[in-house]
Amino acid sequence: MSKIIDNSYYDLLITTALAPTYDTGDNITYLNRQNSLLHIPIGTPNPCDIGRHSYSSFPTLYVQNSTVSLERSGVNTVQNNPDLALFGRGVLVAVIDTGIDYSHPAFRNSDGSTRIVSIWDQTVQTGTIPTNFTFGSEYTREQINTALNSEDPLSIVPTTDTIGHGTAIASILAGSPNEEQSFRGVVPQAEYIIIKLKEAKESLKSLLFVPESKVCYQETDILLGCRYAVTVAERNNSPMVICIAMGTSQGSHSGRGPISDYLDHLTLLPGNGVSVSAGNEGNNQRHYFNNTAAPPFYNDLELRIGEKDTMFSMQIWSFSPSRITIDISSPNRESTQPIFPTLNQCRRFSFIFNQTTIYVNNTIFEGKTGDQMILLRFNNALPGIWYLRIQATTNEPFTFHSWLPPGDLLSNETFFLNSNPDTTITAPANSRHPLTVTAYNQNNSSIIPESGRGYTRTGLIKPDIAAPGFQITCAVPGNQYGTATGTGAAAAHAAGIIAMVFEWAIVKGNYVRMTGNDANRLMIGGAVRNPAYSYPNNIWGYGQVEVNRLFERLISQ
Repeated sequence: MSKIIDNSYYDLLITTALAPTYDTGDNITYLNRQNSLLHIPIGTPNPCDIGRHSYSSFPTLYVQNSTVSLERSGVNTVQNNPDLALFGRGVLVAVIDTGIDYSHPAFRNSDGSTRIVSIWDQTVQTGTIPTNFTFGSEYTREQINTALNSEDPLSIVPTTDTIGHGTAIASILAGSPNEEQSFRGVVPQAEYIIIKLKEAKESLKSLLFVPESKVCYQETDILLGCRYAVTVAERNNSPMVICIAMGTSQGSHSGRGPISDYLDHLTLLPGNGVSVSAGNEGNNQRHYFNNTAAPPFYNDLELRIGEKDTMFSMQIWSFSPSRITIDISSPNRESTQPIFPTLNQCRRFSFIFNQTTIYVNNTIFEGKTGDQMILLRFNNALPGIWYLRIQATTNEPFTFHSWLPPGDLLSNETFFLNSNPDTTITAPANSRHPLTVTAYNQNNSSIIPESGRGYTRTGLIKPDIAAPGFQITCAVPGNQYGTATGTGAAAAHAAGIIAMVFEWAIVKGNYVRMTGNDANRLMIGGAVRNPAYSYPNNIWGYGQVEVNRLFERLISQ
């Protein structure tokens, strides 16, 4: 069994340049020029394996970012203009998600053939592994068409989407029209690259105190999906737009990390666009912020833990040069006493009068940012209000953020009592150059309350733009149609508009050096801005996407 899918191995991020210094072969999985994975045997699992290995060497965990009008974003106007008529022809769109129901009419041409160029299913190990990859199965257009013409398609191409999220996102982006359902994707003549992600290893979930029943995905598998999409686009000599409708609240929220760095690189290259959802953590009360500027130099954070959330993690990030301690008190006021920062120590605390165990990594500096990071992991957590005192080690001002896990990794019963809705954009949407998309209700032009808010922890302006994301008509598995709401749906919509820009610029030869970043700037320039607000802001970014206005401004130059 390949070690990247073997649950008895950790996948540790290392610098690719250092890979030859390890025992290579199947111990190393190449990700890109910057990063690779080192597979090491777990042996006896121990939560303090974080500490023995740095926190930043473990991949982060991602969740899905979605649970109707095209006219409001100007798509119909552009497509009805005979001088433009941009439907995505000649552009590839890559959806890295939960897979696809490839037999659905939304992904087929009028003659019944597929619009999918290729599928990489990371969960199936019985087919042909893609060239230069080490696991999963690749299915070509020819194989998919053969399957569609057979009585038992899954016997030929055994890939499915049991969750439905990937099918919905792909259909919003580029689904074939269905008049009876009043449905049409943004660019229904684009062709697909589909990457079905494998679920995160149970060993990683266990290490980060994620319950076994929760579905989530590894950052590194998403990165591999991006690399696969790039190789297919290069093989087809076509411009490509990647849509990522997933996110994580792990990490520094500063736009740094393996996948963020890679997406930054791609977006600056001609013919590569990236649209990322801002996440749906805006109103979940899972972010806390404090700036202590005057004595006494401490802050008391109150965390309510619900009965359903017996195990979970949280993170606290402060800014250099300050250093902070943490003192954790249970609802019955048992205390850990102050825990001071160290280089790599992991400490375990068991409470006398309840069954709670807490693992604490108070790390002087995290590898990617150099900032102090405190990782707390609760097991058998006692329900009620917990009190966390954050205090400076010296009498000086300090600032910190704290985040709880996103999506359904946590119930709504666990939250910060004095939460802050800002700085809730999930990674990798806080990357610098990819298009970060928030969601608004196209029926009344109001922001969807759960939409993630900016800015990044280091002050970078995000989100970039708002797109329709409320009850968007979409395909669901089983030849059915439904609706999707959230920033994932909005990111799919915006990805379709990037594909329209690429068709005009690259496919039609108007500007063949168009990069994803160029397309993003054009979309920002053409956005609709409400005179009642100042722009950019941390809720709307630069405004509502309006592709007709984009082309009016572009062509009139």
